[in-house]
Amino acid sequence: MNEPQNDATDSTAEENSAPSEPPLRSVHTSNLPQIFAEGNFSVLVTTYQAGKLVVLRNDGGVLNTHFRNFLKPMGLAVQGGKMAVGCSIDIWEFHNVPAVCPKLDESEEYKEKSVQHDACFLPRRSHTTGDVQIHEMAWVDDELWFVNTAFSCLATRCEINSFEPRWRPKFITQLIPGDLCHLNGLALRDGRVRYVTALGETNTPGGWRENKRDGGLLIDVDSNEIVARGLSMPHSPRWYRDKLWLLESGNGSIGTVDLDTGKYEPIAQLPGFTRGLSFLGPLAFVGLSQVRESAVFSGIPLVERLEERTCGVWVLNIETGEMVAFCRFEDAVQEIFAVEVLLGTRFPDLVNHDAELIGRSYVLGDAALEDVPADLRSDKG
Repeated sequence: MNEPQNDATDSTAEENSAPSEPPLRSVHTSNLPQIFAEGNFSVLVTTYQAGKLVVLRNDGGVLNTHFRNFLKPMGLAVQGGKMAVGCSIDIWEFHNVPAVCPKLDESEEYKEKSVQHDACFLPRRSHTTGDVQIHEMAWVDDELWFVNTAFSCLATRCEINSFEPRWRPKFITQLIPGDLCHLNGLALRDGRVRYVTALGETNTPGGWRENKRDGGLLIDVDSNEIVARGLSMPHSPRWYRDKLWLLESGNGSIGTVDLDTGKYEPIAQLPGFTRGLSFLGPLAFVGLSQVRESAVFSGIPLVERLEERTCGVWVLNIETGEMVAFCRFEDAVQEIFAVEVLLGTRFPDLVNHDAELIGRSYVLGDAALEDVPADLRSDKG
């Protein structure tokens, strides 16, 4: 890997932070911006501990870490021109409105820069779920599925109710808000939710904590049968290149599961609690957390293996097992949850802080646009 260098951290991130908060700093390997440029993508990261959505993007050969504030953001789902962010008590949905990009480029923050935005995500919908401990999320066609960890189920949004329960493990006998098995991750296969991870085969409130070291499970949603047992705090299952990948967070590893035997085969160990996974070609983008010295994380192999642990995004070549690059967060950011590649977008932004910009950015259907004067239409921003 190339030598680390400091990131370009947006001034808006510092302005939006309280004076007493630690600074939002990070370092990255010098090859990471080039990887972003060659692949024509950016990366989104959620950190519930710091209350930020982080946009990693190439800014003239330096990795720019761009922060937006949310209340405990965790789950993250991207499909085409829309994304959803699962927070403490609600889900926010954003849509890309490219016509707003010139307004961002003309702002005081960016007008002196040569880089130009190629995507701008504006809020379109907010749904209040209550404190259901949202974990991973995914779009299934136009329906947003999410892991409802508090109620130990998979759920979708509902126009009337807080959520609509859609599936739960067969060993969960009641729908109660007790985090019975710590259901946390989901994987799509053939356009449907097919696999989930949980930290225990338990049916009592917080029961999974008794055997967090190796009580983790991979479950087939279709059959509701357990595919793999004995995992150490598994997260982020993914179906990719005809294999089931997951992160065995308690060991700080990434690997694959043989669906016939249930055997987990690690391909690499990383210097942190692995959680958050996205792929692009032969590259895996893996989230790492430092994890606190607390009852939740005590007794797991990672804590015993590493006295000092790292927070950031590590890039791994899954064909060779080689570490290719990394972005390491320092100070304020210590734990992250979701990592998502935003393909085809080099320098995006998400606007949830500027009421004036949101207030004068209108999105209308084609029929309505016919009645709007040409000089006011969306191609003018």
